[in-house]
Amino acid sequence: MPPIPVRPGVYKFHAHLIGATSLMTATEHAIDKGAPVITDHLNPMPMEQEWAVAPAESVPGSAYVIYLAYHEAAGLVIPEDKLWVNGVPRPEWAKFTFERVIGGVKILSEKGLALRAGHRGAQIELAPPKPDFQETWTLEFVRPLDEE
Repeated sequence: MPPIPVRPGVYKFHAHLIGATSLMTATEHAIDKGAPVITDHLNPMPMEQEWAVAPAESVPGSAYVIYLAYHEAAGLVIPEDKLWVNGVPRPEWAKFTFERVIGGVKILSEKGLALRAGHRGAQIELAPPKPDFQETWTLEFVRPLDEE
């Protein structure tokens, strides 16, 4: 499938897992590669679960960077095919595209690997795309980028 455009803005990323809703969530404690990004229950404090999606200036077309909406210097990175949030310079952030799939969207890295939510509480991994529900996400638009 070809990439689809995504409106720049702040989103909640809902994982398609069995059971209660699970959101892409930055953990609180960073280790050597940054803070692991997991799926977790809805949190009443949005700081760890609201993500900004913006065009990646250095990549033409429909590539995007994703970063914490309340901490603009903390973007997603992908060491060892796992998802982390880290305060490295923006040019080092991962670039993503979005593809429409049944029930939502698939989020793909520059290498063509899909974000995969194994189960609630597990770190999000990247894997070759398959037609599995664990690789399907729903993007809930929260607000435009320029609003607080």
